[in-house]
Amino acid sequence: MSRKIAVIWSIAFAASVVGVIASAQHRFRFHDESRAQPLNLEPATVNSGANRSEITEQGRVLSITGNGIPNHLVGRFPNKGNPHQIVEQPVTLKVPAVPRANATPTPLRMGWNFGVTLTGVVFDPLAAEFWHGDPRSGWSYNALGGAIALGLDANFAHVQPSGKYHYHGVPTGLIEMQGWSPKEHSPLIGYAADGFPIYARTGLVGGNVTQMTSSYRLKAGQRPGGAAPDGRHDGTFNEDYEFVAGLGALDECNGAMTVSAAFPSGTYAYFLTDDYPVVPRCFAGTPDPSFRFGPR
Repeated sequence: MSRKIAVIWSIAFAASVVGVIASAQHRFRFHDESRAQPLNLEPATVNSGANRSEITEQGRVLSITGNGIPNHLVGRFPNKGNPHQIVEQPVTLKVPAVPRANATPTPLRMGWNFGVTLTGVVFDPLAAEFWHGDPRSGWSYNALGGAIALGLDANFAHVQPSGKYHYHGVPTGLIEMQGWSPKEHSPLIGYAADGFPIYARTGLVGGNVTQMTSSYRLKAGQRPGGAAPDGRHDGTFNEDYEFVAGLGALDECNGAMTVSAAFPSGTYAYFLTDDYPVVPRCFAGTPDPSFRFGPR
């Protein structure tokens, strides 16, 4: 991992931990699993209700409102890995209509949504699951690592205690409804909290449709053991991965410049990928406070 992003991430992680611990409502589950497992996804066969969503632009602000209900089939909730039921709830999020990148990226913190789809369902990729239930351990579970059962459905989504349905990965049902094709630039999926657009898997680079690949990889060697988990870096934890500039098509925030139907003059954009981190873990710009839902 580059030194700059590693330092930024460690500071953000510490700040997130302070905020999470400060909330007496948080009780973390104890986990000692340290081996990645195949995901066992709930088939998406259930209609969770009618989606209501709207995007409006006023001045230099885009407002995304909705009821938090997806427009595609979902898995069965509650289920063995997730005891919560999807509940309608008001979604009101705002992003700059003309986003601007900062000199350095801002890491995604616990208690923040990364972004929102055009249908008003949020991306919240960080799971509140830690080694030995301790957010100060420095080892946070990768929601898509399979080591702990989170009851994800075929859209790589599940439900928070509040009833909020949210994505940890590529929203398969949504992009299928949008007509995503590997031979074309991805349709617009939504917006990140800093206002830059979100696409899935494919973009346009040098006039050619390109598979937008992540620049993260598993670290070599073994975890330290002792008070920390042992075993090889296999994707159980977010900390099993490192960013290597130039390894793939995308930067440390899973972003790149692209040209699309919505942005014919080109724009910086984020891409959902099949490989880690799948959903980006940092922002090129400044996230809007409306995307924060955790302790303040």
